[in-house]
Amino acid sequence: MQAEAAREDRCQPETDWAGLGRAFLFFWYFSGVTQVLLYSAGITGFRGLRQSLFVSALWLVPLLLWPARTRGLSAVIGLLLWLGSLPIFGYYLIYGQEFSQSVVFILFESNWTEASEYVGSYFSWSILAALLAYSLGGWLLWRGLRPVRPRLPARILATLFCLGISVAYPAIRQFSVNDDPRVALDKFEARIEPAVPWQLVVGYHQYRRQLDNMQALLDARARIAPLTGLHDQRAGLPTTLVLVIGESTNRRRMGLYGYARPTTPGLEARRDQLDIFGRVISPRPYTIEALEQILTFADQRHPDRYMTTPSLISLMKQAGYRTYWITNQQTMTRRNTLLTSFSEQADEQFYLNNNREQNSSRQYDEVVLEPFRKVLAEPAPRKFIVVHLLGTHRNYKYRYPEDFAVFSGAEGATPGLDASQLEVYNAYDNAVRYNDRVVSELIDRFAETRPDGFLLYLSDHGEAVFDPLYPELQGRSEFSPTADMFAVPFILWRSPAWKARDTLDLSAPVLQRDYSSMDLVHTWSELAGLEYQELDRSRSLVSRSYTPGELLVGDPRRPKALIDFRRLKGATPATPAGVACREPCPPAGAPRL
Repeated sequence: MQAEAAREDRCQPETDWAGLGRAFLFFWYFSGVTQVLLYSAGITGFRGLRQSLFVSALWLVPLLLWPARTRGLSAVIGLLLWLGSLPIFGYYLIYGQEFSQSVVFILFESNWTEASEYVGSYFSWSILAALLAYSLGGWLLWRGLRPVRPRLPARILATLFCLGISVAYPAIRQFSVNDDPRVALDKFEARIEPAVPWQLVVGYHQYRRQLDNMQALLDARARIAPLTGLHDQRAGLPTTLVLVIGESTNRRRMGLYGYARPTTPGLEARRDQLDIFGRVISPRPYTIEALEQILTFADQRHPDRYMTTPSLISLMKQAGYRTYWITNQQTMTRRNTLLTSFSEQADEQFYLNNNREQNSSRQYDEVVLEPFRKVLAEPAPRKFIVVHLLGTHRNYKYRYPEDFAVFSGAEGATPGLDASQLEVYNAYDNAVRYNDRVVSELIDRFAETRPDGFLLYLSDHGEAVFDPLYPELQGRSEFSPTADMFAVPFILWRSPAWKARDTLDLSAPVLQRDYSSMDLVHTWSELAGLEYQELDRSRSLVSRSYTPGELLVGDPRRPKALIDFRRLKGATPATPAGVACREPCPPAGAPRL
């Protein structure tokens, strides 16, 4: 048999290196197109392009081992690579940026309805044409493939070489120089991540790890040390405190903050009852990442503290409050998402958007009003209520009933928008107007109970929707940040009973302080009259000891990419360019975040 194998090997033609190169080009194409575009545009360095070349060699191994099945194997592998590459290539077409793990987190935290809305909101014929051309290129490369039948020694060497440069050498190197297997795995994943489909595979692995961390945090909640020396100035008094968290609402599109259109008639009618903070920003433009800081002691310099320190819910429970979470945010399951892990810390939850078969985009935020009424009527003397709205999340036209479609023309909109952009622009303003109605109703229902307490409303982050300085931009991306993605409303309603005993100074200078919602836990504590050793009054927006600090935005796990919000274009105009200001407006020349 050895002689027969030797004769067969001698009968093989010389190695078809050109055919092998063509096969490599086919596999690399699905990673290489985007990497070349990123590198050519100066968005990324050469590393991603280089690693995509190395890692793509892995797919030659099956062709070398089973050359007679070249076309079938390459078709199956190519189809998987093509499917994996579409979101990466599409993301570049939309944002002109690299598909990152942050985007992967958002992808896996989305449900089918939200994903379809996202795709629909960005659909354009030019993007479709680019995707078709990209797909056609891959198909033409596959059409030119032919079996490569190298002789046995060359086959063995080529197989070992492809395995070595793609995965074997990076894995062996990282696991040999790093004592911690998790560190080694992280570094190995970073090496292969630039190539398709490893962006999604690595991203999903990191996502699952994050979920495990959050579940571990929930399981270990009782073992986390409570806050030290907690003292409640209002201990023993019946108290109800409400935190309303909005979604994707840019305060610059709110009439209450000087926007030209009347998008907030409800709040404006209550202006004299409200403390309106005018210069608050969110640290991140994504819900999960923002809430990791807003609801915990984590911040841009210490992003992982949300896993090791008490949350705002834990703080209020320690202070003797019964805690509630009311949400119209849909999750795939009640527990296995980062967002839901926060709600599960509360004593009682109201999940109003659970049906997977339901078109969640039609579930208007007014559904929170009835459970809110029920919670207010409960006999618990001390209550802390979190209401999480769907707010002005895209697709905007599904965020409000038809009778709230007030804005339809170009008056007051960014000049020069085409018909489709104007439609989206108006839909966002209509969504803001409906959001105003829901927040106003929450305040009214709260006020009707004659509470001793307060309600604080803020949004998790803002949203860019064809705004004057960036009329072509819609959405959020911290890789291409704009001021509108981070500028959020921050509005306080205090009951008469609460005001009668409140000693805080909320005069005009305090309301115009620069502030990041990453420090909310310190502000909330001082508003609520809570004191403890970990409280930092210099980070409380309402404290006499407040010290202005950095307004960092961006991904804290990429420290060099963090920037101060005030450096963003248009972060401090008196009035947004091209938009007439409604009263009351800031004085001429006065900065406005």
